Amino acid sequence: MSKITFKFENGDVNEVFANEGEQILDLAKKANVVIDAPCSGNVSCGKCKVKLLEGSVKSEITRHITEEEYADGWRLACNSEVDGDAVIGVPDIASAFKNRMKVADLSTGEEVKIFNKTIEDIKATGIKVGNDMEILEIELAEPTLDDTTPDNTRLTDAIREKYHVSFVTLSYNVLKDLSSVLRENNFKVKCVVGLKNDRTVVYRICSPDDDPILGGLAVDIGTTTVSALLVDMKDGKILSKASAGNGQIRYGADVINRIIEAEKPGGKEKLQSAIIDETIKPLIQNMCTHANIDPINIYRMTVSANTTMNHLFAGVDAGSIRMEPYIPVFYTTMALHGGNLNLGIHPDAKIIITPNVGSYVGGDITSGVLANTMWNSEELTLFVDLGTNGELVFGSSDFLMTCACSAGPAFEGGDISCGMRATDGAIEACEIDEETMEPTFKIVGEEGTKPIGLCGSGLIDVIAELFRCKIINPKGKFVREGERIRHDKFGMGSYVLAFKEDAGSVKDVEINEVDIDNFIRAKGAIFSAINLMLSSLDFDPSVLDRVFVAGGIGSGINMENTIRIGMFPNIPVEKYFYIGNSSLSGAYATLVSNEAEEKVYEIGRGMTYMELSTNPSYMDEFVAACFIPHTNSALFQ
Repeated sequence: MSKITFKFENGDVNEVFANEGEQILDLAKKANVVIDAPCSGNVSCGKCKVKLLEGSVKSEITRHITEEEYADGWRLACNSEVDGDAVIGVPDIASAFKNRMKVADLSTGEEVKIFNKTIEDIKATGIKVGNDMEILEIELAEPTLDDTTPDNTRLTDAIREKYHVSFVTLSYNVLKDLSSVLRENNFKVKCVVGLKNDRTVVYRICSPDDDPILGGLAVDIGTTTVSALLVDMKDGKILSKASAGNGQIRYGADVINRIIEAEKPGGKEKLQSAIIDETIKPLIQNMCTHANIDPINIYRMTVSANTTMNHLFAGVDAGSIRMEPYIPVFYTTMALHGGNLNLGIHPDAKIIITPNVGSYVGGDITSGVLANTMWNSEELTLFVDLGTNGELVFGSSDFLMTCACSAGPAFEGGDISCGMRATDGAIEACEIDEETMEPTFKIVGEEGTKPIGLCGSGLIDVIAELFRCKIINPKGKFVREGERIRHDKFGMGSYVLAFKEDAGSVKDVEINEVDIDNFIRAKGAIFSAINLMLSSLDFDPSVLDRVFVAGGIGSGINMENTIRIGMFPNIPVEKYFYIGNSSLSGAYATLVSNEAEEKVYEIGRGMTYMELSTNPSYMDEFVAACFIPHTNSALFQ
């Protein structure tokens, strides 16, 4: 047995014993050491770089590590095996997606404006904002020898009589405290209840002098990122916001790798623990600490996620989703409560999972449609959610059709040698001078932050600019020469965005022809899905009145560039609107409004799901779109 010590840049260490030949990445997973591995250990993404500080490991040089880096101790965790005692350095960049948890600064009002606009848009459709959470004041007749009614019946009878409801249920927590709270307060109490459809659940009982908090939680579980809002259910006020990387990322960047991992012995439990224990519970604690609230005061929770993420969150077998005929265990479920998943919130808290529509179109899309209100408009609208998968909805108040395409992780940094998520150091916007070929950037982070890599919006800009400046041809191959253009020994070209002396990394930040090819396939998947869905209804892009684009791939997308490279249809740019994280906006609306909750279920039932993987025309459409901008140039004139 050998001792492997994982050492982090903040000084923390994690020691674990291992057998010779064990893969370092697998060992890290077992030890709960978070290392970004979008390709799930296939030696294809190069994101799991670690540094050998002491000892030795068996490892070979790959295209992701230069000879200089190898000599300096850099290794890929997925391509290294235990070969005796060793100390492995885990750099911040390898775990930043998980560890750089942030609480949004709501004092500026910018975050609040986004969600308030969603609420105002939804209210404009006639939906009322109001929920079933209430605080009731109850005064009970005290028991006597002539009135020996038990405490629980005494309380439920009093609530039924005063508030004219038929059914009242006490939670176990209330039952435990009932006797002492009633007698300490002379049978005058306040009750926190959920009151809906003539049925009342009593969650908490307390002194009449208390001011109970009615907490609510809205969560968007993305394949890559998890975002959450802590809300006061009395008035819908957002108390705190936080986000973090999905802890499941070390099991693969896409849902298929996650499902495969979950099917291994103990895998389902590992995947559920990664999302709940490692991701959501720390977010809850972080927000509650920020807002000075005990998590037990959270009585209602909404979750918006794709179909696979919903299954893995609930601890439900997701294996059938990836196998024909692609049938999930559930589209909708009302079976979950806080205690089922050990979330640390009130054990009887109602968990609302916004409805899935198909195997690859989930509740994040129904939430997004709720938020953008296309279901209430006569205008023909296209809604595109960019992420590890690309999900699309086309329609109006008359109909809604939806489909999903496997765009791959390129929009979130995967499959791109210099790709990263939209965190500090990410280039999120870029322009290139056509004459000098010199780039200028906008970088995520404080002023002076050095570039580390490209996030999705920056990637779109860079490739569009390389094409506009005729540095690359329609196939993504470099056709100009200059100081920033290189060719390796195999002839593969690359463009240097930032030389290492100007970068925040140990080497140059550059994009190569393999990266460009991966992106072309990702954008081709999006465009071909749009084109096929429209043509299946005998429409073409000219009928579109609006296009809503959602997804956390940067602060925004340059729509002109997305059209230039053939990712989105060539219609007037004024018809495009970037709407950010619509999944979280919809989850928030569902949380604070019972009528919005009913509407999101109605939206889910009303969508027609189109399965692209079984459509014989999709591959032809996809191949035609794997060109900049497209093999049919008439589409982009």
